[in-house]
Amino acid sequence: MSVPNGPGWQAPLPLLDLDVLRNFVAIVENRSFSRAAHQVHRTPSALSMQIKSLEETLGKTLLIREARRVSTTCEGETLLRYARRLLNLNQEAVEQFLCPALQGTVRLGTADDVGTRLLPQVLSRFARSHPSVQVDVSVAPSLDLMRRFDAGELDVALMTSGTDGMPGDRGEVVHSESLVWAGRRGGMASERRPLQLALSNHGCAWRRMALSALDAAGIDYRIAYVSENTAGHCAALWADLAISTLPASMVEPPLKCIDQSAGLPALGKYQVLMLRHPGSNSASDALADTVVEAFQHWTGQSLELASA
Repeated sequence: MSVPNGPGWQAPLPLLDLDVLRNFVAIVENRSFSRAAHQVHRTPSALSMQIKSLEETLGKTLLIREARRVSTTCEGETLLRYARRLLNLNQEAVEQFLCPALQGTVRLGTADDVGTRLLPQVLSRFARSHPSVQVDVSVAPSLDLMRRFDAGELDVALMTSGTDGMPGDRGEVVHSESLVWAGRRGGMASERRPLQLALSNHGCAWRRMALSALDAAGIDYRIAYVSENTAGHCAALWADLAISTLPASMVEPPLKCIDQSAGLPALGKYQVLMLRHPGSNSASDALADTVVEAFQHWTGQSLELASA
């Protein structure tokens, strides 16, 4: 046993303050001290002092303060990953003791594009917080999900807005993102005429947005590949046989976003909508809340990558 201040004794490492870490995450996700201060109900100067103290504790510069935005250093990105893990663990520990254990089954319906990106994160978060709840997942086109939700077959449904046949006033907007043209990096598909497209079947919002934009721009095209899921689209893109429309966050190597220099029209934004039966049962409410939190977390990560 080492004697304090004696040979072999080392001072204990400092403990990180969860409140400071929460504020650090808010600053990074908002890319602004003022916006983060509004979110956490503190003043920008108070947050600045907290970050300065945190940087002194760790002996590293964590944030780069620029005129219009705040970005992370390499050390700041590392701390951000630890901070999110610590905050999630803290929430799980508190919920374990203060929140009654939920049981039962929740029926979740999701469109393919949402399920591809978000479903693993949602299920992982929900399982850690509510391990006794069974989640039944259905993946289907948005219009089918709406009909099943209205028939009482689903508790929560995630759909793409703008789908043909869907009323414009349905659902809570949980995510908004730019739709872009995508093709293989270094490929030639975007230069072929008529333009070769890989799209979903009739009724898909992405298909409607793509064809409307091309018609308005007077660009000749041919629908060469049709698939109900994004994996089918990406297969044609990877082979450089066509281009398609994808959310910006889904465009990953070997694919790339096709910029305006290729002469293709802008597509605008699309939204993800959530349908839920408020107050139907605690388990479905908890899952719906987890979906919203997962989108917020995922959007924050996308902003970090976009600003890198």
